[in-house]
Amino acid sequence: MVRTPRLLPLPAAEWDDSVRELVAARADDCGAVPNIFTTFARHPQLFRRWLPFGGELLTKGLLPPRDRELMILRSAWQCRSDYEWGQHEPIARAAGLENSEIERVPAGPGADGWREFDRVLLSAVDELHADARIADRTWTRLAQRYDERQLIELVMLIGHYHLVAFALNSFGVQRETGIADLPTGHE
Repeated sequence: MVRTPRLLPLPAAEWDDSVRELVAARADDCGAVPNIFTTFARHPQLFRRWLPFGGELLTKGLLPPRDRELMILRSAWQCRSDYEWGQHEPIARAAGLENSEIERVPAGPGADGWREFDRVLLSAVDELHADARIADRTWTRLAQRYDERQLIELVMLIGHYHLVAFALNSFGVQRETGIADLPTGHE
């Protein structure tokens, strides 16, 4: 894990109108823009094209928010992405995951206490992470609940959050103050 930023967030003094437009909608109530956005803004053309895709998955997707966030947290764990975990932990809580479930994510699908379909979702993440494909048994179980569009979205969601974790980890994007770290003690 990169503890020192390899790419620093683009300082506001260096934002041109294009970057200012891209990051303005991502500012919090105090005007602060998360480091992910100001770092990705170093490549404005790519950032501009990435934002709608990520936004579609996060806010307009067809997957239930709780399922989506469970898979994002497992992706963050599998990729050891402090930043992704920390940003999505409160989103997962707001989407209906209980603290005990969030704490159990690192233990994976074999841990006691999961609902049966949660195990399937966690297995899908683990299988894509390890084998670059979802196993037949897991796919069949997913297809019992999700339609074709949701199945496509599920694979894209997991792949997208792996991509984001790869970028965050490689660039050394630092978490904002007060953002949770990855849990410890699980392997």
